[in-house]
Amino acid sequence: MSKVRIFALGGLDEDGKNMYVVENGDDIFVMECGMKYPDAGQLGIEMIIPDFRYLSENRDRIRAVFISHGHDDVMAALPNLIREIPKVPVYMAPLTALMFERRAKKLGLTNMNIHRIMRNAKFKIGRTEIRTFGTTQSIADGYGVAIKTEDGYVVYSSEFIVDYDTKEEAFKFDISNVTDLGTAGVLALMCESVGATRDGHSAPHHRITGMIEQYFEDSPGRMFITLFNQNIYRVIEVVELANKYNRKVMIYDTELRNELADMAKLGYYHIPAGLEIAPSAFRNDIDNVIVIIAGTGSSIFRKVHRIATKEDENIELRSTDTVIIASPAVPGTEREEAGMEDDLYKEAGRVLTVDAKRTFTMHAAIEDLKMMIYLMKPKFYIPVKGEYRHLIANANIALDMGYNADKIIVMDNGQAAVITDGELSRSFDSIPVDNVLVDGNDRLDESGMILKDRELLSTDGAIIVGIVMNHATKEIIGGPDVQSRGVIYLKDADYIVREIGNIMETTINDAVRDGRYDNMSCRAEAREKISRYVMRETGKRPMILPAIVEINTVD
Repeated sequence: MSKVRIFALGGLDEDGKNMYVVENGDDIFVMECGMKYPDAGQLGIEMIIPDFRYLSENRDRIRAVFISHGHDDVMAALPNLIREIPKVPVYMAPLTALMFERRAKKLGLTNMNIHRIMRNAKFKIGRTEIRTFGTTQSIADGYGVAIKTEDGYVVYSSEFIVDYDTKEEAFKFDISNVTDLGTAGVLALMCESVGATRDGHSAPHHRITGMIEQYFEDSPGRMFITLFNQNIYRVIEVVELANKYNRKVMIYDTELRNELADMAKLGYYHIPAGLEIAPSAFRNDIDNVIVIIAGTGSSIFRKVHRIATKEDENIELRSTDTVIIASPAVPGTEREEAGMEDDLYKEAGRVLTVDAKRTFTMHAAIEDLKMMIYLMKPKFYIPVKGEYRHLIANANIALDMGYNADKIIVMDNGQAAVITDGELSRSFDSIPVDNVLVDGNDRLDESGMILKDRELLSTDGAIIVGIVMNHATKEIIGGPDVQSRGVIYLKDADYIVREIGNIMETTINDAVRDGRYDNMSCRAEAREKISRYVMRETGKRPMILPAIVEINTVD
């Protein structure tokens, strides 16, 4: 009897945090290990990553983790996974491997098991046949993956668009390999959904050359352009335009320079000789130059903000400069993007924004998805990677192509589709999943209590109540001392402060008198009583921090 389970630990009904799992019998295959940016209300959080509990509990069954390309939404959580499951086998294309190994070195990761694979390949992992096929993405070396089961291949598309004009081999979409898979037989196709609401094909609307070339012609002064450093396709467009119009290029981002060096090392793309100016050789009085300001997520917006507010040590804007914003805000960074644009208008002579409605991101649009479904001919179709509206739009594409609803599987994170002997079970298994919040290099608790505490402090403030006791006699010998931060102005609320102190003192004395005094339980009781009183008097629910200090006194 054959049994296949397919589920997501992240990436469904959300933008980012992608992680998909295929269980073929006892073997576990994982696709992606990404992060997503926090919402504005998730204070102090650096990123949100998938919940690895299930993988950790079943680590001996993991045969491979496939990372399809080098974007943060599919790779940034991999260091966290390797820390939790050392030596987990990871399969990457050469460019992705170079990018990750550089990041891993900075983080001090050593227990790695990285396998380099080609974009169009057939090989075995254990007893399972694996096939990869090249896809056109905004970064080179992207691929989709097919896992052979007894009932056909389970295929994960990764990100893709259909673009017949792509010249660089590392960006090309291998349609012949996709067609071969369809002929061999596809049990289930997991297809991305981010662009499923867009009509037509994404190509040629993903290119910005036609939108910005006129500015290369008519801008007499310097030009600055903001780009995400993981959108190599767009970076190459800008470099080629600079070469065409005989303008020097300065790349103002270390990671992007490293990525382009990786591209050159692998023979994928070389910046034309003599075109690039090193940041160390850049001077503010150079005129005929294109400055590419790059970064990831909100870091690029903070970098431009420093330049616009004259806090950058290398670049100072002039009134004759032209600035092109070609790095649209991603979810969670909208506020930083708006602030950056506002600052630029104060300093630069001309500020232009690439219209996101006219220039598509490099995700499959409706006709791209139809082509993939048509060529693969899957028995079951599974929309992945996107918010719920995207998943439904993707499912509707399959419906329009004649698929019955019982052959289209739309799931939430943690729901598992079970296919036994080629037939889909009517009931879904469930896998425990949660958001894991990362602050710096530390994982916060999955229940989110730390985040809730931060939110409470930011909105309603804190009250600290301190008291000193004789450890032996349990007599109060100091305090109570009440400190308020962000709740009330103490001089205008003496009666509230006095009552908070009285509640603390009474709670302790009553507990001592009744013979039930315990430091921790008394603090908890006082916290609850003070919280109710403050809520009644002020309408706020501040964080209450009672402190009982017990000391030994010498008679």
